Parts: sequence; structure tokens; C-alpha cells
Amino acid sequence: MRVGIIALLQESNTFLSRPTLLDNFREDLLLTGADVRASLADAHHEVGGFFSGLAEAGIEAVGILAARAMPYGVITTSAFHSLIRTLDDALADAGDLNGLLVAPHGATVSDPQPDFDGFWLSRVRARLGPNKPILGTLDPHANLSPTMVAACNALVAYRTNPHIDQRERGQEAAALMARALRGEIQPVQRASFPPLAINIERQLTTAEPCRGLLDAASSVRDRPGVLSSSILLGFPYADVAEMGSAALVVTDNCADLAQQYANGLGEIIWQRRDELVGQLIDVSAAIANAERLFGTVCLLDMGDNVGGGSPGDGTLLAHALLERRLGPSFVCLYDPESVEAAQAAGVGRVVRLRAGGKTDDLHGAPLELDARVIHLSDGKWTESEPRHGGFVQFDQGPTAIAQAGDLLTIMLTSRRMAPFSLRQLTSCGIDPAAYRFLIVKGVHAPVAAYASACQHFVRVNTAGVTTADLLTLPYQHRRRPMFPFEADMQWSPSTDAENQV
Repeated sequence: MRVGIIALLQESNTFLSRPTLLDNFREDLLLTGADVRASLADAHHEVGGFFSGLAEAGIEAVGILAARAMPYGVITTSAFHSLIRTLDDALADAGDLNGLLVAPHGATVSDPQPDFDGFWLSRVRARLGPNKPILGTLDPHANLSPTMVAACNALVAYRTNPHIDQRERGQEAAALMARALRGEIQPVQRASFPPLAINIERQLTTAEPCRGLLDAASSVRDRPGVLSSSILLGFPYADVAEMGSAALVVTDNCADLAQQYANGLGEIIWQRRDELVGQLIDVSAAIANAERLFGTVCLLDMGDNVGGGSPGDGTLLAHALLERRLGPSFVCLYDPESVEAAQAAGVGRVVRLRAGGKTDDLHGAPLELDARVIHLSDGKWTESEPRHGGFVQFDQGPTAIAQAGDLLTIMLTSRRMAPFSLRQLTSCGIDPAAYRFLIVKGVHAPVAAYASACQHFVRVNTAGVTTADLLTLPYQHRRRPMFPFEADMQWSPSTDAENQV
């Protein structure tokens, strides 16, 4: 038996003015054939789980394509066509396959195809034929579409946010594939799509209300005939028709049972809708709260959430701390120009910086200050523990650390980097314990990395393309009506047959 492996992942923020280019994939991950195994077989990623699960079952794993770009804007037409050509060619080179293990993200948007994941999954389904199994994983931030569901026999979502169970879910999908190829099961999946946008601030899986949704899905998995069940939290920063929550259930050759359980989970999501509205704290209130806390405080900058596609150069929280003369504080900013200025000055020299705030006018003005360069590096490091995103190797490009007196230390990077690893700091000689406040550009994903360094996490409703205040975003393509935008709407899975798959 030969099973192909395809991973094509990007979270696309349609509110960001800058698009995702093919170069964004090239600088992150764009591999075909044997290189897929070489890069990812040992990773904490679901593709690593695919390889290990197939090996355990005695099935040959065939690397086809692994493509990933950091969350950013919509994929351009040119990049779309190039990725599809690469996928087609790699599939042709793979030879005969008995099935496919796939890893779409589920919230990827391109100019030609807003439901990019549905498009490429349907394309590989057409190439493989109707009778060979296609199974895989989804990010729980997927905006699940009926097209994705129809193209695959089974999709399994991660059960954690921060995402630290990706390899396990890949192993789970591989185990289902092995059973399907042995003729032990016939996976079939169905979904329910409650018209609800779950606020990103509410999407921590270890806390209520999200914990209760995951517990409900777990109870469904324990029932006879059920192979898998998943809650899709959705990605509210992709303004597409599919945006929103979903429930997905896989059974052994019983579509009606899968739909029944999916509808039940969809109803549970809907009944808890008021709890899934964000509890938001503005900058002033958040800092006032943080001042009263003992120990290192992580200020989570939700409006400049790099893991949600934001530019990573937001300065709103840094300005607020400087104005109140609170510190010592640390912030990481994407700013290639300031890196070059620090490099030109050299370690130990003072340089005049105009740091951050350069992508647009949504995330704060540049920090104009004098700072001493205390460290220069190539910006590369390795993470040994399972962290959000599942990757081991990181490269944020040439990096500079500059210190503006006793109040603020700034890490300046040449590439955007999400704060998924504490090694981002410690590899540059930064001790998190030396700071009163760490400004971290994320919501939940950084918690897995920063939990050992911070006594408190404060989620701050800052402005930006990933603001947690969804009512301020200029949606044009989302479903209507939809909660919480149309707060008085009513819904029931029994009256929503057109959105069941």
C-alpha cells in the first residue's frame, strides 16, 4: 500500500491590505517529493504524525507536497496558479496511490478561489477518483465548507488551542487510513454549520466556554459507530461566505448517524452563543489591571496577532507603557529598516530608531527613540518542545536587540515571526524573568511557549486587522444573518437543511 501526503496551509486575513505571495511560501516551506519526509517526518506537526502513523501500520508514505506560509493577506492569483501547478506535477510524479493523507488549514483564501482549501481538495479528489480514501487533519480555526467535507472521507481537527496535539491528530488520521485500507471501516463524514462567529478571545480550549464544546465532542466520540468528532472554532478574519463555526462527525459508513451527531454538536455551540462573545479590555484598563499583578505579566496584543495575519509591527501597547513610564518591558517588532540601522551602528552603540508602525496606520505610530544596540544575530533557532504550529526550525531573519533606557527593550526582526517559541527570546540572550511586562503579539497561541515565564496573561483589545472587536470589521461576504452581528437571529439545525453536509 502507498499513501500520499499533502500539506497546504495558510491562514489568510482578508482585512490586511498586503497579499500573500509565492515568496512567502518559499521563505517558510515549499517542498515536494522526498524533501517532505526529510523536513517534517520528525516534526511536532501533523505531517510528522502522518509519517509515523503510516510506518507503524506498515504502509509506504509518499511525500507529495508540503507548502506553508505565515498567516498574512489573501493569496495572489499568480501564487495560486503556481501552487496548483506544483501540486498537480507532484501528484503526477508520485505514481499510483491507494489513498491520500491531507493537511489543509481550512481558512486559506486566494483571489481566484475564496474557498481555496475546498478547491484543491476537490481537485485531488477528482484526480484520485471516488473510491480511494482521502483523510486528513484540520486546524480548529478552519472555516469549514461543504466542499471540503464532500471532497474527503474524514477530517480530524486539532483539539487544542494553543495547538500542541498536531502530531497526535496526524497519527489518528493515519490510523483511520490504515483501517480503511484494510477494509475494517468505511469512513463517512457530515457537518453542521451554526451561523456563529466565535470571538478569538473565547477560543482557549483549556477554559470555558471552549472547554465545554470540546467535552461535548469527546462524548460523541465515545458512542458506537463514531470514528471521530471535531469542533471548528472558525477564523473570523477571513471575510468569506464560509466564515464561522462548525461541527464535524465521522462515522463508520452511516451518514445519517454522522449528520445526527453533527447537528447535536451544532446545537450545543448555538445554545452557548452568548458565552462565545468576546470579553474585551481596552489598553488603559488592561495596563491598569496589569500594574496590580505581581510577577511578569504577558500583555497579549490581540489587534496585532501575527498568528492571525497581522503585520507584527504594532506599537500601541509599547507607547502606552512608555507614556506611563512602566517597565522594564519587552516588545518584538517586525522592522527590517531598523534592523539595518542597528547593524550599521553595531553592538554597544546608540542608534536613533523609528521602530515599528510602518505597515499601515492601524497599529500605532512608530516608536521614535534612542536605543543602545545590545545584541545582533541571524534570527535562527530550534524549538525542542511541541508548540503551537508544530514546527521545530525557525528563521526570523537578521535580528537586533536594542535597549531604550531602563523602560523598554525592543527585538527587531527582518521577517515577521509569530511568538510561538520562548527560544525566540532566549536564543538572543533575553531573560523573560528580567521584565515586568512582555508585549506578545497573539491571543492564545503564545501561551504554550510563555506559560513557564509569565505569571499572568492579560488579553488586550487593541486596534488592528486582528482586533477582537469583530463588530468594527468591514465584512462584505460573511453569511447573513449571523451571530453576534445580527444578535436577535434564531437558528436550529432542523430548519437549516441547506447548510448540512
